Amino acid sequence: MGSPSRDPAEARCAPSPQISLVHVPRPSAISHKSLRALLQTIKLPLVLRLPHTATAPAFILVPVSPESRCSAPPLSPVNAAPAPVLPSSSPSGSLSDMSPVCTSPRAHEKCPVSESHAVPLTPAMPQTVTTYIRESKAHVRRACDDLGDGLTLSANYVDSKVIQRDAVQSGKNSNKSLDRELNVMGETDRRKCMVQLNQIFERRCGCRSKSYNLLVGKAGMGKTACVKKLCHDWSADCLPQFDFVFLLDAPLLAATEPKYGLETLLLQLSSSAPPCSNPDAVFAQILAAPKRTLIIFDGFEDLREFELLVQHLEKDVAKDRSAKTFTIRQLYSAILQRVVLRGCSLLLASRPRGSASQLLRKVDNILETSGFSPSDVEMYIKQYFPDPEVQQSAVKRLQNCSYLGLLCWNPGICRLVCTLLGRRPIAEDLPRTLTAICHQVLKMNGLKDEQTSISKGSGEGGDVRNATRTRGNAPRRKGKKQSGREEDGPVSELSCLAWKQVQMNSSIITKEFSISCKTRAAGLEIGLLNATRAGKRWSLLDTEKEKGNSDDGELTIKDGTRETEVCGREILCWANPFLQSFLAAVHLSLSSSACVKTLSFQTCSKGQRRHQREAFELTQRFAVGLLFHNQDDLLRLQPHNNSKTVVTKQKSLLAHLKHLQFDHLRPSQILDVCHFVYEGSFTHAAEDNSSSRLAGHVAKNLPQKLTFNGVPLSPADVHVIRNVLQHGGRRERRFSLDVRDCGIQVSGLRSLVGLDSVGTYRACIGDVVILWEELGKQKEDGVLGDVVSKFKIDPFKATQVSHIEHLAKLVDIHTNRRLPECQLNSIFAEGVLAVKDLHRLELELGPNKGPLALPMLWKLLPGLHNLQHLDLENNKIDDDGAQHLAKALVSLSSLETINLSQNTIGDTGAKSLSAALRNLPKLVRLSLHSNAIYDEGANCFAAVLPHMSALTELDITYNWLTDVGAQSLGSSLKHCQHMKTLRMWGKQIPYGAFERLKQQDHRIMDTF
Repeated sequence: MGSPSRDPAEARCAPSPQISLVHVPRPSAISHKSLRALLQTIKLPLVLRLPHTATAPAFILVPVSPESRCSAPPLSPVNAAPAPVLPSSSPSGSLSDMSPVCTSPRAHEKCPVSESHAVPLTPAMPQTVTTYIRESKAHVRRACDDLGDGLTLSANYVDSKVIQRDAVQSGKNSNKSLDRELNVMGETDRRKCMVQLNQIFERRCGCRSKSYNLLVGKAGMGKTACVKKLCHDWSADCLPQFDFVFLLDAPLLAATEPKYGLETLLLQLSSSAPPCSNPDAVFAQILAAPKRTLIIFDGFEDLREFELLVQHLEKDVAKDRSAKTFTIRQLYSAILQRVVLRGCSLLLASRPRGSASQLLRKVDNILETSGFSPSDVEMYIKQYFPDPEVQQSAVKRLQNCSYLGLLCWNPGICRLVCTLLGRRPIAEDLPRTLTAICHQVLKMNGLKDEQTSISKGSGEGGDVRNATRTRGNAPRRKGKKQSGREEDGPVSELSCLAWKQVQMNSSIITKEFSISCKTRAAGLEIGLLNATRAGKRWSLLDTEKEKGNSDDGELTIKDGTRETEVCGREILCWANPFLQSFLAAVHLSLSSSACVKTLSFQTCSKGQRRHQREAFELTQRFAVGLLFHNQDDLLRLQPHNNSKTVVTKQKSLLAHLKHLQFDHLRPSQILDVCHFVYEGSFTHAAEDNSSSRLAGHVAKNLPQKLTFNGVPLSPADVHVIRNVLQHGGRRERRFSLDVRDCGIQVSGLRSLVGLDSVGTYRACIGDVVILWEELGKQKEDGVLGDVVSKFKIDPFKATQVSHIEHLAKLVDIHTNRRLPECQLNSIFAEGVLAVKDLHRLELELGPNKGPLALPMLWKLLPGLHNLQHLDLENNKIDDDGAQHLAKALVSLSSLETINLSQNTIGDTGAKSLSAALRNLPKLVRLSLHSNAIYDEGANCFAAVLPHMSALTELDITYNWLTDVGAQSLGSSLKHCQHMKTLRMWGKQIPYGAFERLKQQDHRIMDTF
């Protein structure tokens, strides 16, 4: 039985429903349980719904508008009390960047806080948790301030920026290789992408939340210093969006026992966690508000280690978070895979080597350390030496040694150089190579030869100098062969261990490697090794108690009648990557068991990319430098080896390089050869005949087209390349140099392209224009004219939007016949030769970034009068872009090939293009496959085909043609005797109709 109908008059007289507005936090940030609890607090009137009565009151849940990010008051009080769990403002800046982000109320109104800044409702924070946060910040402030060797973060840290990159590369040839991703920017683009360290967690308007961050940098580039700076800023309330910061180190992975839990990992094993009196309450607060937590992973050798952690899904950790039955590796994997603590912010620090396709799918923000500028190096030296006179002397000595100054671009090497400057007398010359630097630093730190052993450290509590014997003085037992460890001593054992670790691409000395107590103590004493313990930390009540070591290596505390275990097994790791590689090179150079083939290159096809480990490459360079080092100094490190071993390996290396086919080497291998030449030529004070022959042979056999495209070049790399090119100039050779996508600095670019041995060069257009402007301001017309005439850009492939931006600037110089703000415009009176010689242009940005560059492309195309090949495949041109392209084609009368495939061009665009293409007298090939062209567009092309006398190939497959459009094109083809192939197969063309067209004209083909 249906309900009784309602009288329209009564309906008009019925009172309107009552509507109430209930303000709630952002709906997506509140759970269903909390929403039900909130609705239960609303007092609803008792309403009995009867026929012909008013409807029940309605309630609309309105999200509370977030406050402005700049006008919100700071949450952390001045007395360093922890911030409450409330919606917080954006970070106010680190200690190194106190400039305000917004300065006017209008700016606040135009840029409201993103919704992702709002913090979900969480339970009230207990007092024990606030106390723990306060103690944690105090602990982090003390722990992260120590940089080692008496240096502190507050006194010796140089505030350098990081470079922000896109997470993935777009384009039709996109890949997941981070090495390639980091090499596509010149210095001009790098400067634009630099951000302050504290800004990496900011959530800008219109951008998605960036909570999965990857910080990459080569060995010594300051990743750990950046991590400590972030932790130090958090302890000073400069990152108010985080209540907890946990620092997890890679050496903890060496603990393979399944006896840890998530609570243990964060509150006991993290190096940033102090002792906790109520871990259950703190852990509950972390689970309740994971978005208020930052977890940092540091100390990883390369991206491959992270890739292995994200491959296997660890669901068991999420089932029981309180269980202590997991390994450290399982817990790391669960955090990285977002199985636990979903919503927390992650920062992963690693070297940029290794494939990591799965990891890069998760990362939404890639950051790269930028290195030291010359001003940063000078500031670091002034902070390192407190005495003003010593500061001036150190800066002057470094300026007189150009290569050392370039090496200081790496902060880790800059620290080694400062160690030399502080301890080496002014009268003595500084080393000229990285090999000599590491050798001198080790000698100054206490590493002596095997005859005097180690000047510091102890094997069993005493002086190592008294406890260590040389091979010659060691007593021997007749009839028994002693172990290598007893024969060789600490230096040989450390070098052998370093070589094994380099082969494994690891700095962690796991339990599978045995090391004597004497060598362990010596390595720790001189700073070659570091010790970390995986286990509980000291409590505040036990700091004054007696400490001791148990027999099994477990650290214990003696407290009257009982002993309590507070630390787990000790984990050893190498403290400095450069010194580790140097010691590995000592073994590789002097040990008779090490084969010289390790220094050889295994050539492969140029299309293959074989990634070498960074530590292995350093070891190779050091080994070559040691082979051409002073033999007396070298043999003192291991006196049981004789000079015949060194001479034999020298000859083998020279023979290998003599028969090496340089044309088959990859760009990274050619760079290694340049380093070999430099380290072998200048490690020893006097350049011998062998090193001279090595440099001459390499310069003679280098390929004429010398490309480093895609290889990152540091200032020191540029210097060694320049050294080899100078040797080539003495032999009257001329090279075509390609340094695109290398991140080369403008000063380094000038030092290379100004050489007489460089005939032509290719580089980032933006950097080249800056170089021209600098030369123009300095009125160096001769040098400017030379570098302008040498510059080439053909063929040009744009893989970033900035590439089109820089090309537009170059074309503008060409069309205007002048360089902005330059008086030497007579050089450009006939335009730019590189633009005149540009014949091929490819745009590989993909459908996401392509539309961003197309407006600039339409403007610059009319200036490319000699362009012959235009490839715009898969850039989402659509009909509007096709109309703009048609207007630009009027000036491109030299075009022979146009590829417009996969661009969503429809009939409107086809109509505009067909009219423009008719006027291209040299057009031979035209590709329009995989667009949205229907019969109307096909008819437009059919009408102009007889007038395109040079066209021989037309591809219009995978469009929306029917048999009508196909028949129109087939009929037009009868009047085109010049046409060779017409491909027009599509799903909408009936099979029988298409077969009849093929029988009528054999030039009609399908996709194959």
